[in-house]
Amino acid sequence: MSYDSFKGDLRDLYQELILDHNQNPHNFREIEGANHKSEGFNPLCGDRMTAYINIDADVIEDISFLGTGCAISKASASIMTTILKGKTVKEAREIFKKFHRMVTTGDADIQDLGKLAALAGVHKFPARVKCATLAWHTVKNSLDGISVVATTE
Repeated sequence: MSYDSFKGDLRDLYQELILDHNQNPHNFREIEGANHKSEGFNPLCGDRMTAYINIDADVIEDISFLGTGCAISKASASIMTTILKGKTVKEAREIFKKFHRMVTTGDADIQDLGKLAALAGVHKFPARVKCATLAWHTVKNSLDGISVVATTE
């Protein structure tokens, strides 16, 4: 198999992963009584989301989201919630930094990011970066105790 063929297969796999998380998002629900809640809005394309988080002893015990948005926005939120569940707040912040670097510059070790690597190509499309990062900025606001609506502007 040639490298180009392998690269094409990998791209197809990532596209399938994004479509699957869009159509069947993980943790797409409200957490009743969540001890952290934050709102996010992407004015460029109209994506809106609410993140719900339960943190106990600095560990993200549960995390979920509700909202409307494009496939990239919803897939990013779905994968994010799956990855952050069970992580410490410090670990979540580190993952945010790596993810943000990957989607804004393309510079990241995607081996460390698991399924988030499916969004690695987003950096080539500046308008889509905002879609991919909305959920992350929303959760980061919550972790930082910021109560204003997170935006991608």
